[in-house]
Amino acid sequence: MNTIDLIKEKYQQSQSNNGSSLLTSLEQDAFQTFTTVGIPTVKHEEWKYTRISGVFNKEYAFNPESLPGNVTASDLDPVRLPGHAEANELVFINGLYAPSLSTLRSSSLTVLSLEEATKGEFRDTVLQQLGQSSRYIKDGLNALNTAFAAEGVFIHVKKGKIVEHPVYIYQVSDARSANILAQPRTLIHVSENAQVIFAETYATLGLQESFTNQVTEVVVEQAAVVEYYKIQNDTAVCSQVGTTHIRQVGKSLVNTVTVSLNGAVVRNNLNIAMEAEHSESHFYGLYFLKGDTLVDNHTVVDNVKPHCESNELYKGVIDDNGTAIFNGKIFVQKDAQKTNAFQSNKNILLSDNATVNTKPQLEIFADDVKCSHGCTVGQLDEEAFFYLRSRGISEKAAKSLLVHAFAIDILEHIKPEPIRQYVDQLISERLEFNFE
Repeated sequence: MNTIDLIKEKYQQSQSNNGSSLLTSLEQDAFQTFTTVGIPTVKHEEWKYTRISGVFNKEYAFNPESLPGNVTASDLDPVRLPGHAEANELVFINGLYAPSLSTLRSSSLTVLSLEEATKGEFRDTVLQQLGQSSRYIKDGLNALNTAFAAEGVFIHVKKGKIVEHPVYIYQVSDARSANILAQPRTLIHVSENAQVIFAETYATLGLQESFTNQVTEVVVEQAAVVEYYKIQNDTAVCSQVGTTHIRQVGKSLVNTVTVSLNGAVVRNNLNIAMEAEHSESHFYGLYFLKGDTLVDNHTVVDNVKPHCESNELYKGVIDDNGTAIFNGKIFVQKDAQKTNAFQSNKNILLSDNATVNTKPQLEIFADDVKCSHGCTVGQLDEEAFFYLRSRGISEKAAKSLLVHAFAIDILEHIKPEPIRQYVDQLISERLEFNFE
């Protein structure tokens, strides 16, 4: 059975099991969209440089409960982020939340299945906020994830609370006996005057392949502060398509950092809708590619209301046969006067076979704004390289120092020290040079 037929079969099974779920209508509409639109191809403008259809020409296990073997706590030890002993740990196995492997240390944090959340006090929040990403991401993969939304998770941060422990999210694919297709779905609601830090990472157990099709939607209320860090360093045979959709519905502050180091095909969709006056967002990205890895970063900043500020900086280092794509869009709507929006993408190519396609864009419908965008593609600074070599530093060490210096202004925006040091170490290992 091919993957598309398997998906259709599993969808019919899930609909039979869900019965009269409040999410059924949303799922049915999404599945209809998926069957109509299908898997994106290079004929779709938003997927012009990224071929994802080949991922679906393989057989996957799409019913995790039927797989032999179980993931244990010890299996997760190599995956855990530093500082995990003082963190809330949310573990997802093959796209499904695993409460038995997770640890909640903060009473201000509530984690429920989306299905369960529709039956209690969060009913209206879920029904109003779930699926908002489809307004910006209209391809079949987003619709496919939504067609199985009932299997997702709802995370709520209580009003006026500071989550004293960071929230670590582990997306683990158990590919020890089969290729895995995982579809994590998360809706995060950060209440008024709340503060929270998220750090998310990905890992595949075993030697088989995995494909993760993820959608995370975040709703940020008045005076809330959210930090979201994503670290992608999976194996070279694992692919990901992830959408992170953030809505600032009240005056709030959002900081995000996306670090992409390894994988087969990695697509990151990051949308920030600034729907409240005086909101502020800062988002940064770093991709350091080797081998045949392809990383595609698509970002959208939609300035809906006036007096908002956003700052975007993505940097890339591409080596070997690596391919990087950056497509950043800033929209300034008619009513969004006094907007300040800045966007920059900078790239360094370390080999003749490395490729980068970059396309920063502005669409401005207001007349009293400050906006800029730009991109650069080049090689290491020859003068700086010559200076280091003239001081007796080896060629390898000189290149490592220059690349590390190029990346450092992204790393410094990772505020939790254990996470920043962890990413810094990953970069150092990639450079095969110890900076200590």
